[in-house]
Amino acid sequence: NVSATDMPHKSASTIHVAIVCAGYNASRDVVTLVKSVLFHRRNPLHFHLIADAIAKQILATLFQTWMVPAVRINFYDADELKSEVSWIPNKHYSGIYGLMKLVLTKTLPANLERVIVLDTDITFATDIAELWAVFHKFRGQQVLGLVENQSDWYLGNLWKNHRPWPALGRGYNTGVILLLLDKLRKMKWEQMWRLTAERELMSMLSTSLADQDIFNAVIKQNPFLVYQLPCFWNVQLSDHTRSEQCYRDVSDLKVIHWNSPKKLRVKNKHVEFFRNLYLTFLEYDGNLLRRELFGCPSEADLQKQLSELDEDDLCYEFRRERFTVHRTHLYFLHYEYEFATDNTDVTLVAQLSMDRLQMLEAICKHWEGPISLALYLSDAEAQQFLRYAQGSEVLMSRHNVGYHIVYKEGQFYPVNLLRNVAMKHISTPYMFLSDIDFLPMYGLYEYLRKSVGQLDLANTRKALIVPAFETLRYRLSFPKSKAELLSMLDMGTLFTFRYHVWTKGHAPTNFAKWRTATTPYRVEWEADFEPYVVVRQDCPEYDRRFVGFGWNKVAHIMELDAQEYEFTVLPNAYMIHMPHAPSFDITKFRSNKQYRICLKTLKEEFQQDMSRRYGFAALKYLTAENNS
Repeated sequence: NVSATDMPHKSASTIHVAIVCAGYNASRDVVTLVKSVLFHRRNPLHFHLIADAIAKQILATLFQTWMVPAVRINFYDADELKSEVSWIPNKHYSGIYGLMKLVLTKTLPANLERVIVLDTDITFATDIAELWAVFHKFRGQQVLGLVENQSDWYLGNLWKNHRPWPALGRGYNTGVILLLLDKLRKMKWEQMWRLTAERELMSMLSTSLADQDIFNAVIKQNPFLVYQLPCFWNVQLSDHTRSEQCYRDVSDLKVIHWNSPKKLRVKNKHVEFFRNLYLTFLEYDGNLLRRELFGCPSEADLQKQLSELDEDDLCYEFRRERFTVHRTHLYFLHYEYEFATDNTDVTLVAQLSMDRLQMLEAICKHWEGPISLALYLSDAEAQQFLRYAQGSEVLMSRHNVGYHIVYKEGQFYPVNLLRNVAMKHISTPYMFLSDIDFLPMYGLYEYLRKSVGQLDLANTRKALIVPAFETLRYRLSFPKSKAELLSMLDMGTLFTFRYHVWTKGHAPTNFAKWRTATTPYRVEWEADFEPYVVVRQDCPEYDRRFVGFGWNKVAHIMELDAQEYEFTVLPNAYMIHMPHAPSFDITKFRSNKQYRICLKTLKEEFQQDMSRRYGFAALKYLTAENNS
C-alpha cells in the first residue's frame, strides 16, 4: 500500500472509490474503468480494491509501474471475506464476488465516511467529482445513492413464471452506489441486510442478481434509505433496458454501464456512440494519464536519478532508458499452472512485440511445458493481441502460458527489461532462456526436465546449452531427430546459428564436437559468447542498460561466467531459428553511427562495472575485449 505522504495538498479533496475485482478478466476490465476515471478527474483519488490473490498481484504491479500522480491504492483480501457471504446461494455469473459489496461497511477503514462503489464494467464520460458532490444532497436517513433499474427484471414479467426478488417498483441497479458508510454503520447495516437475506432466501432459495437482489429487498422494506440518483449516472446497456428513456441527448450521459456479458452487441440507437467511448478508453495510451495534477508533487526519486544524467551526453537517450518505468500488466490472459511434484519443471522464457505474434502458435506446438512471455505493446496493440489470442484455438487451449504486457514508452526496444519481466514471473524452479524466433525441437521440454535432474542443477551452478541452428527457408520440414538435423546441415538446408554474420556468438558450443557427442560436455566461456541456456530460476537478471540491438545477451552470459556457472552442452538438444524480416532496432544499429558508438561506450562501462563487482576474475573480460 502506498503511504500517506504521497497525498497532495488538501486543496482538492480526495475521492474514494471501491471496486470488487477478482480473476484475470476483471483485472483487464478494471483498467478501462480506471482510465476513464483518470482521464476526466481533477482530484486526488483513493481506490479501495477488494481483490483476490490473482487480481492483487496483477493490479499492484500495474499501479506501481503506472506511477499516476495523486492516486492511492489499498487492497483488501476478497478471499478473507468469502465466509461473510458464502452462505448465500447465488446464480449470477459474478459468483461469490458479486455479493461482496454488502460487507463494505465492515471491510473498509472504520474512519472512511463515504465511498463510491463501482462495477468493473463501467465507463465514465465526466469528472467523478460531480458524482462525489451528490453526497451533499442526501437528507434525513438517506445512506444509499442509486439509479433506478432500467430493465423490467424486477417487474417480474420477462417470461412465464419469472419470480424476481422483492423490489420497490423497477428496483435499483447496484453498478454505481454512493455509500454513506458512517451512517450505515450506525444503522447496523450488517444486521439489516443479513436478516433480510435470510428471510427472503426461505422462499427464493438463491439470488439471481447477487448483491443487487439483497439491496433491493432491504430497500423495499426501508424506502427512506435511498437517494435516487438521476439515471445518467448509470446508463445500463443490456438487452431489455429502457436506457434510451433516460436521456434526451448523448451529451447528458455521465456513466455508461455495460451490464451484460454480451457488452458491445446490445441494441440501442446510440450504441455506436457508446461503443466508441468504450473503445477510446480501452485503447487509450495509459502513459498520458501520468500528467501532473494541479499542484501535486511528482515522483521525486525518479526526477533525482534523471537530473543526475548529463543531457548533453550524446548517449543520454540510452542512459535515460535504464530509469524508464514501463507500465506492466502481468497475466493479461487467464493462467493456470499445475505444480510438478518432481521439482524438475522448466519454463520457456521469451519476449516479443507485435511483429512476431505469428510465432506463438508454432512455439506452443513445439513446447508443451509452461511459457512466460513479455510482450512490448501499445494499449491499442494489446487489444489486437487479445483478439488474436482469443481467436486462436492453439493459444486458447493452453492455460500454462503467462502473457505479461509491458507498455511501450521511449524510443528503444527495452529487450532486457522484457526478459527480466518474463523471468521474474515463472512458477517453476528452472527456465530455458530462449528467443521468440526459435522453434525448440519436438520433445525438448521432456529432455530438459530429464537433464536438469541428471546434471544436478539444483545443487550446482550450471548453464545447460541448447545448441542453436538456423534455416533461411520459410517452409522448413522440421527435423524430427538429431540424425535428420545433421543430414540437413550436410545438405545446406540448415546452418549453425549466425554462421554467416557472427560466428563468435556460438563458436564455443563446438558444433564439430556436438555432431558425435552422446554425453553432455563442458565448454569454456569466450568473448562474445551468447548461447541459449537452461538455468535455475535464481540466476542473475539481464543488464537493463542494453536496449535495442546489440550485446544484450552477451553481457548476461558474461555475468554467468563471472559467477562461475559451468557451461554444459546438451548432446541431444537443438533449436532452430526461423527466418523473419529484420527488427527495427537492428536496422537502426546498421544505419546509425551514433547508435554504434553509444553501444561501444555502454559495453565499456559494463565491463568496468564487472571488474568492480568481480575483481581480479573479471580482468579476462577486458583483455578478451581488446583482442576481439
